[in-house]
Amino acid sequence: MIDTPADRLARATPEPVAKRIRGMSDRAIAWIFVAPTIFLLLSINIFPLIWTIRLSFTNFAANKPNAEVKWVGLRNYIRILTDADTWANMQTTAHFLIWTIVFQVLIGFSLAWLINRKFRGNDLVTTLIVIPMMLSPAVVGNFWTFLYQPQIGLVNYAVEFLTGIPADSFSMLGPGGWARWAIVIVDTWMWTPFVMLICLAGLRSIPDYIYEAAEVDRASKWRQFWTITLPMALPFLMLAVLFRGIENFRMFDLVVLLTGGGPGDETLLASIDLKREAFEKWRTGYSSAYAIVLFVTVFGLASIYVKALNKVKER
Repeated sequence: MIDTPADRLARATPEPVAKRIRGMSDRAIAWIFVAPTIFLLLSINIFPLIWTIRLSFTNFAANKPNAEVKWVGLRNYIRILTDADTWANMQTTAHFLIWTIVFQVLIGFSLAWLINRKFRGNDLVTTLIVIPMMLSPAVVGNFWTFLYQPQIGLVNYAVEFLTGIPADSFSMLGPGGWARWAIVIVDTWMWTPFVMLICLAGLRSIPDYIYEAAEVDRASKWRQFWTITLPMALPFLMLAVLFRGIENFRMFDLVVLLTGGGPGDETLLASIDLKREAFEKWRTGYSSAYAIVLFVTVFGLASIYVKALNKVKER
């Protein structure tokens, strides 16, 4: 008979411990194995959040660790909520958030609907479409910065070909109001495939017999789309909006690589402003309050949206 490591471990276990383990339920044993992971996750997530909340009520500065830390109460929150620049940055974030979601939902759902209609080369087309979302934001940012170059960028030459405007007379990332739309275009190009995949999963979850019954009732394709396809795919569509909304609200890396928040403050999102307050101006207490305000905003809006999503799923 082979003496396995498990057998040796069982013999080495003290009898009182062995009896106690044998008397435990499966649920208790499962909790023993899961507890270290839960503790680790709580320590990584909960402790920083509590520490950030504490710092938000102080004037702490990370570059002055030996300076006296004063309790300022709600002063940081009042300054944030009454600062015109903060509200301007929130409006810029809202512009980016709304338009990226609109374009990604429209294009993503359209692509999913087309791909769901089986045709030759379907798998190849799907693979090519999802390539952008597989790329690193650093790669995407550098790639599109090159495309937006006024002198050699393909985007400017495409605009010149379509409109006749000289390619070297404007810059997509420079002053003139184009920078906001430039980052919307890049984010839409990169993340529309993600929305497409979620919508495609929703479309393929619709049973075929529903369409067969609709054809028996002589419902037109347009009628089938509005009464079957769209309502049954709506929960998946709303789920995609939730994911992209949360992600784009805290968008940072792609915008930094493209514009750095410029020109001026034209593309200064709330996340970039938070980074400047924390790591350039070293106003740690103020930036902590800023982070809490953004967290509460995202959490509150997401909670309301999830309730609406659940109501749609229950219909």
